[in-house]
Amino acid sequence: MKALIAAIDAIDEIEVFGRVKSVQGLLIEVVGPVRELKIGGRVEIETSDGGMLVAEIIGFRSGHALCLPFGELSGVRMGCKAVFKRHDGSVNPSEGWLGRVVNANGEPIDGKGPLPRGALSYPLRQSPLAAHDRTRVGEPIELGVRCLNTFTTLCEGQRMGIFAGSGVGKSVLMSMLARNTDVDVSVIGLIGERGREVHEFIQEYLGEEGLARAVVVVATSDEAALMRRQAAYISMALAEYFRDQGKRVLCMMDSLTRFAMAQREIGLSIGEPPTAKGYPPTVFTELPRLLERAGPGTPGSGSVTGLFTVLVEGDDHNEPIADAVRGILDGHIVMERGIAERGRYPAVNVLRSISRTMPGCVPAEVRPVLAKAREFMSIYSDMEELIRLGAYRKGSDPKVDRAIAINPKLEAFLSQQREETTSIGEGYAMLAGIVADAEAGD
Repeated sequence: MKALIAAIDAIDEIEVFGRVKSVQGLLIEVVGPVRELKIGGRVEIETSDGGMLVAEIIGFRSGHALCLPFGELSGVRMGCKAVFKRHDGSVNPSEGWLGRVVNANGEPIDGKGPLPRGALSYPLRQSPLAAHDRTRVGEPIELGVRCLNTFTTLCEGQRMGIFAGSGVGKSVLMSMLARNTDVDVSVIGLIGERGREVHEFIQEYLGEEGLARAVVVVATSDEAALMRRQAAYISMALAEYFRDQGKRVLCMMDSLTRFAMAQREIGLSIGEPPTAKGYPPTVFTELPRLLERAGPGTPGSGSVTGLFTVLVEGDDHNEPIADAVRGILDGHIVMERGIAERGRYPAVNVLRSISRTMPGCVPAEVRPVLAKAREFMSIYSDMEELIRLGAYRKGSDPKVDRAIAINPKLEAFLSQQREETTSIGEGYAMLAGIVADAEAGD
């Protein structure tokens, strides 16, 4: 009954409409009553073939509304009726959404029938919780991935970025985290994803067990920029709903770069000035607004732990989006093509990765082991070229000799099969044994 009442409240009391004045590229200019026009408002445009095209007001010019469509422009002509909707974009999730795959409008695309409508309406573009109302990050979370559990420990409510170029293994790492992370609910946003990879990710990588406690939001690369951007907003709205139900939520998005590209397309279409690599200023405004919605909840509620991938262009980890995201999040995991090319997966560069909640969340007795392991990896990394060329002579430096001896064991420790899982405690014990053997001269 509550869901029915919410649906009735969403119906507009009166119909307010305007007309399409012009179309330039993807931009639709609509003439209508000024009092009813607002940024973010929804417009339904009647096309010449009898269909309805939903658009969003993204700006104004000379008293007219500038709109971008959520779909194809075919059938739109001058004079088409444009109905202004009173309600902005929102979603009414419920527990029945678990195990389902939806699009950026919250509509099911998995062929399993309609979704149950919840009683509460969650705006897609909601303000983050006030900083002083939030609790602190919680205890460490089991990720199931050795190299992350030990060297970049993630705490409940933390937000972490996964930075990598294309084809380095982000999706496989995400699937491992979705299946193995010790949380109640996973919300997975596939933003600008390749269409052929969606079924592959859900069926092969995520699996039935992972999907049963997850909601997957999909917006493929061929969809409109508004749909790709909205996929990120609805993913966060779903995570907030489950957080308010007292759940420990893992919100994963692949990728923030495609969200930024969609916002760039929207910003440039209304005449925003391009800045670094063509990204307009609103991109760097929207990123923190989105990412700050993740994190610890208020006392008595759950939390949203965030894992966001960043597709670094040309393997440049200092490009504008990577630089901006790194400054917002609570840590970063760096994946490198060179590591993947030599056959070690996940291809995480431990020395370049960091979790800002460490070492506070790591037991005191483990910290010397982690520091020693990092020291060995750093020494080997500094001398790697000389070692591969055969220019280093054994016995020249005892520290380098130990780093060379321990390197195969550390590489084996950092490598992990997709089906394999290791707890935090097991990872610490394995690493402590490797370090102890190296210091003993084995």
